[in-house]
Order: sequence, then structure tokens, then C-alpha cells
Amino acid sequence: MNWQDHIIVDPAVCHGRACIKGTRIMVSVVLDNLAAGLSVNDIINSYPSLTPEAIQAAMAYAAELARERVINLPV
Repeated sequence: MNWQDHIIVDPAVCHGRACIKGTRIMVSVVLDNLAAGLSVNDIINSYPSLTPEAIQAAMAYAAELARERVINLPV
């Protein structure tokens, strides 16, 4: 899985926020739905232009971002 095949960042689309290629669905919307407990099928039913691969790409993109940034949490 190469998330770059499914995710774009274009200043002319959604104010430069990461989106699923060919849509105006932001990666954050996909991740919010996953975090809320929705299944991949639930998300696709709500956003029929998404594919399972695009949802997997959103998760891979988020994982890569998490590796790049450290957030200090209180102990």
C-alpha cells in the first residue's frame, strides 16, 4: 500500500488539507469515523466515492504522521 496513490494535498482543495484523491473528503473525516467505531463498510455507505483502499491509505498516512511527530503527554 502506497498511501501517496490515494492522498493529495492541494491548496486549491479543502484549504490544503489532506484529502482522498478525486474527492473533497478529508483524511481527518475518514479517521474521525474510524475513531468513532464505524466500520469500513459503514464509512463507504456514508461516502460512496471512497474505496477500502482509500480508507487504508488514510490510516497509513496517519501512521506516518504519528512517526514524524512526538506529542508529550502528562504522566
